[in-house]
Amino acid sequence: MNYPLLDVMWSMVVFFSWVLWIWLLIVVYTDMFRRADIGGGAKAGWVIFSLLVPFIGVFTYLITQGRGMGERREQQLRAQRTAMDDHIRSVAASSTGADELAKAQDLLDRGVITGDEYATMKRKVLA
Repeated sequence: MNYPLLDVMWSMVVFFSWVLWIWLLIVVYTDMFRRADIGGGAKAGWVIFSLLVPFIGVFTYLITQGRGMGERREQQLRAQRTAMDDHIRSVAASSTGADELAKAQDLLDRGVITGDEYATMKRKVLA
């Protein structure tokens, strides 16, 4: 087998460039189809443009919509963080003192904690 090192390196560059190109298309198409501010015709136009003239179409989208892509991504992350925080607050708030006492009593009944530990937990809940 005769495959020089330079050919191996060139093959790696071509392969990773292809992977980078696929990733770039996914990012652009994901942003494009999540947008609510443009209609289906504009989305179809961008897709057709990026398929007919791949490099120019994708790079044109990135140049013209790049700032908006960042802003939309930031809004999406903020909404996800808010939803997660709301969920955590709702789960944390659903635990009442009676629930805590019931859990402590169950632990005492199963012999996991001692009577002194139960009394300490009970004082903390009632305080």
